[in-house]
Amino acid sequence: MRVHICAIGRLRSGPEHELIEDYKTRFDRTGRALSIGPLNIHQIDDRKGGGPDGQAALLERACPAGALRVALDERGKTLSSPQLADKLATWRDNGRQDIAFLIGGADGLQPQLAQGADMMLSLGKMVWPHMLARVMLTEQLYRAASILSGAPYHRA
Repeated sequence: MRVHICAIGRLRSGPEHELIEDYKTRFDRTGRALSIGPLNIHQIDDRKGGGPDGQAALLERACPAGALRVALDERGKTLSSPQLADKLATWRDNGRQDIAFLIGGADGLQPQLAQGADMMLSLGKMVWPHMLARVMLTEQLYRAASILSGAPYHRA
């Protein structure tokens, strides 16, 4: 099962980029034996500044056809790390080929895009900058894979 993060904006080199690359590498290595991965990052440049409506169309195009869509939204469901791991395992076991996590720009996702997703996921009640949301999501995906593999990374 391939995992995709489709996100508005391009990360420049720096600490966020380095963290994402580190967790992506860890996820790919851990998930391979679990038939989860690789993790693909689709960075969408919104040069025209179309706001949430224009960004929704760009995210739609970046999302693989037939992918299960998970919209990151502050109004979404909050999951524990083990619950996210269980979701990934269930989607994999149900034969999903692609899972796409959608992250909007500074103004978030267009409401229709978020509500039309298969799931709305929140990283907590606080609002996070979209660049940090990528780091947090990538870390949680790695943590989920490590939970499924039985590795000691997650200590609950």
